[in-house]
Amino acid sequence: MKQLTAICNANLVVENSIIPNAALLIEGDTILAFGDVQIPQGVQLIDAKGAYVGPGFVDIHVHGGNGFNTCFQPREAAEFFLRHGVTTLLATPAYSFDFEKFLSAIRKVKENIANIPNLRGMYMEGPYTNPNYGANSHCNPWRGPIVQAQYKALVDEAGDLAKVWAIAPEREGLEPFLAYARQVNPEVKFAVGHSEATPAQIRALGEYGPTLHTHINNATGRLPVPAGTRGVGPDEHCYMTPETYAEMISDSCGIHVQADLQKMVLHIKGTGRVILISDSTTLNNPNPPELAHVTDLNFDANGGLAGSKLTLDQACHNVMTATGCSMADAFRMASTNPAQALGFEDIGAIAVGKKADLVFVDEQFCVQQVMLGGKLCDL
Repeated sequence: MKQLTAICNANLVVENSIIPNAALLIEGDTILAFGDVQIPQGVQLIDAKGAYVGPGFVDIHVHGGNGFNTCFQPREAAEFFLRHGVTTLLATPAYSFDFEKFLSAIRKVKENIANIPNLRGMYMEGPYTNPNYGANSHCNPWRGPIVQAQYKALVDEAGDLAKVWAIAPEREGLEPFLAYARQVNPEVKFAVGHSEATPAQIRALGEYGPTLHTHINNATGRLPVPAGTRGVGPDEHCYMTPETYAEMISDSCGIHVQADLQKMVLHIKGTGRVILISDSTTLNNPNPPELAHVTDLNFDANGGLAGSKLTLDQACHNVMTATGCSMADAFRMASTNPAQALGFEDIGAIAVGKKADLVFVDEQFCVQQVMLGGKLCDL
């Protein structure tokens, strides 16, 4: 018989609202009931003490944190992010890895994923992005033609671990790679990232059209247009395409995406099509002097942005501060939307039948407790 667990005295965060002073009943690792429910006798009782209890965070784009790389030190990285409420993450290689390092990253994740409960796969940021965009772009080794032997080796090695491939639609010879990636994993998603593609170039991908946009307003460009007017590129395509999810990095100072731009993203896309990501990396270069006060960003050797030191609990707090969105909205962007975007139907919301992956936070989004598969974690 499966263990029955009840959480009481909780402010339950559901998709669009908060249910105050509520309870949640869990059978094994699955949500059985929630809201105004009768708690049976003899169950394991957890008093939330008024905490906000929402679905565990789903970080789909995360390279590493606390010095641990999500590909090469996946267990340590996953444990670090779990302490910050991330109950599902995707290990993310760097787009600047060479062929052998990409293969090594995939193999390391494959070796360890079965024993890391909050690691669900990989977000392949590259290799077929535009090498002119992103941190340390001068070091990007993927400037030559797209080679069949290489992409087949990468796709075969990754298999269904690759939940997302981020690509630049303007790359020549891209379609055979997309077709092969979809053949090997029919559920794979594509994202526009590190790109200067026009909307027409993105639309030309047809059945391989991206459903995600990699870190909106970062590492994108626009082709020159006559008379110095503003061109349109990947960000504008995302704004114009209702079904596309926009990944967004919300750091404390609005460096990746300024506060007014964050408000604009939410205004255009709505909170149902924005995904908060950390894009956390393990770099430790000095901050440029004008940003010496910033503690949650990483920089490349030239002082350019190179991801963050964020975790999603911090990102939720930041986006509420920057945009005035609600706590329910922040949870939706950090939990529900990424799960829906990738087809993870078992997680991402407080709903009957969903997995009991939960995070307890205060009103500032400070994590108090984390539950993974119906069991409280030792933080």
